[in-house]
Amino acid sequence: MIDALQKAFARLQEREAGTGASVCLWQGGRELCTLCTGESRPGSPWGRDTLVPIYSATKPASAACLLLALYDCCQGPELEVGELWPAFPAPHCTIGELLSHQSGLAAWDTSAPQGDLEACRAAIEKSTPLWGPPQHGYHPHTFGPMLDILMQELTGQRIGAYWEERVRGPLGLDFYIGLPPSEYGRVAPLHAPKLRGPLPDTPFYRAFFNPASPVYRAFHSVLGPDSAAEMSTPEAWAMACPAKGGVASARGLAAFYQALLGLLPGSPFPTEVTDWLRTPMCSGPDATLAEPTGFTCGAMYEPAELFGRGGFGHAGAGGCHAFCEPNSGLSFAFTMNDMEIGILPGERVRRLVRALRGDDAEKGCPAAPVVLQ
Repeated sequence: MIDALQKAFARLQEREAGTGASVCLWQGGRELCTLCTGESRPGSPWGRDTLVPIYSATKPASAACLLLALYDCCQGPELEVGELWPAFPAPHCTIGELLSHQSGLAAWDTSAPQGDLEACRAAIEKSTPLWGPPQHGYHPHTFGPMLDILMQELTGQRIGAYWEERVRGPLGLDFYIGLPPSEYGRVAPLHAPKLRGPLPDTPFYRAFFNPASPVYRAFHSVLGPDSAAEMSTPEAWAMACPAKGGVASARGLAAFYQALLGLLPGSPFPTEVTDWLRTPMCSGPDATLAEPTGFTCGAMYEPAELFGRGGFGHAGAGGCHAFCEPNSGLSFAFTMNDMEIGILPGERVRRLVRALRGDDAEKGCPAAPVVLQ
C-alpha cells in the first residue's frame, strides 16, 4: 500500500518554484508514513511540519466540535435548529439536516462580512431557504457562520475556541482553526490555479459566473478572504472560519481523523459522535454543485472514489483532501499550495486514492523525488 502510494505521489509534477505537497497515512493510532515533495517557498523544502490553508477540509472538524457539544448537553443531531435559535428561518430543520447541507441556506438574500458574526446572523434570519430536506445543495461558505452561531448558543464559545480547548490543544494536533502568530512562519503561501484552456461548459460553471444565480450567491454571500492571495495572509489564518479557515499539515489533518475514530489516546470523541459523522444523511443531485454528492452530519462520503473504502471526509478548494475508513482504521490527508481549479479534487488526488485502494499501482513509475519522513 505504501509503495503504491509513494509511486503515485512521485508522479506529482510541481509547476513552479515555491510549490510543494505532502501526503500522510495513519492507521490504528500510528503514523505509517508522511511523504513530502517540492518547496513551501523558494529555497525552503516542504517538510512534514509545513502548514497550509485547507479551505473546506475544515468542515468535518468544525462539525465534530458542534456534535461533541451537543453530546455533552445530552442532545444529538435530531435536535431542531429552532430549539437553539428561534429566529432561524427553517426552525424545524434539524441540526443533522443543516450539517448535511439540507437547510436551503447555501445562499443568503443579503451578503454579510465573515468577520462580523452578528451581521451574518441578521442576514441568515432575513433569508428564505431555497429548498428543504430531503433536497440538498452544498453550503460552501454559509456553513461556517451557522455553525458558529449554534456553538455560541450551546456553549458561549465559537468553533475555533472550542476546537482549541477540547480537541487541538489536548491532543497536540498540527491542525488549527484560528492560527496563533507563533506558527505563521510555517505556512506555505498558496499559488492561484492556472487556467490552461477554457473552463468546461457545465451547468455549475454557467451558474457560478451568473450573478443572478443562487449558485453565484452561495459563493459570495459571505464576504471575506477567499482567493489564494487573500488566504495567504495572517488575517485569514487567524479568522477561524469553521467552513474554510483551517490551517494544517497533512500529518495534523490525518491525525484528526484518527482522533475521530477513537484511535488516539485522549481523544474526546465518543462513538456516538463518530457514528453521526459516518452515517449518510443525503445523496444524489446537488443543487449547488450540479452533480451527485452525498453528506453525513458534516462530512462528504460521495463521490465514493474520493473516500477510500466506505470512508468519509472532505475536499478543500484547490485540491487538498482528507478522509478516513472506519472499518480499516486508516486515515489519509493530502495538502499542497499549488492550487487546481475546481471544487472537488482533480486527477492528482484521485490517482493517490486509487493507489491507496490498490486500483492504480502506477507500475513502472520511479520512486524518487519524494522524502519519506
